[in-house]
Amino acid sequence: MDGAAGIIAVMAKDTSEAANPDRPSRPLPRRGLERLDLMLLCMEALDLNGGEAMVWMSEQLGYGGLFPNRVELWKRRCHNPLRRTCRRGEVPVDETDALIRILCVMADRLYPMLRSLLSSSEPEAVASERWALFQGRLLELVQERMNPRRSGVQKLLDPTDGAAQRLQLVQGLSLCAGHGGFERIKASLMDAVA
Repeated sequence: MDGAAGIIAVMAKDTSEAANPDRPSRPLPRRGLERLDLMLLCMEALDLNGGEAMVWMSEQLGYGGLFPNRVELWKRRCHNPLRRTCRRGEVPVDETDALIRILCVMADRLYPMLRSLLSSSEPEAVASERWALFQGRLLELVQERMNPRRSGVQKLLDPTDGAAQRLQLVQGLSLCAGHGGFERIKASLMDAVA
């Protein structure tokens, strides 16, 4: 999936896991974990206190037992193979679902910012400045936390190829917001490909 076509496909996709609660949930695939962590990283780039906001949000949503502090939250996110420090194994479904729900609530909270980044009605100079600020912060976080030897990280940092991927991440975040956001983004993460 790429660009707008991928987003439309996700929106139109029948979320059979959400529609059939009797069907057991599968853990997120490796690419889904990568994408989830990158989307959480985008949230941190949009909100300067994003790490603390995620811990606070997990407490508000009743996930204090799963993520009692920032370190536990970080441990789950370190299952992303692109990280400098990567943990092996699968993340339990209840933990990935909790991370997705945290992401969705944060996307709701930051939706005005996401909308302004994606808006085509903004003056070009304003839109460029907003993207430059967001991308600068995101690239700092990627350089700080991700393994620069991984091809996925190199692609994300690339000025040309990375710009399209960063746009796709922000578009994905906008899909997290609103009614049905959890189902839309979970379906997208389950189908995530290289």
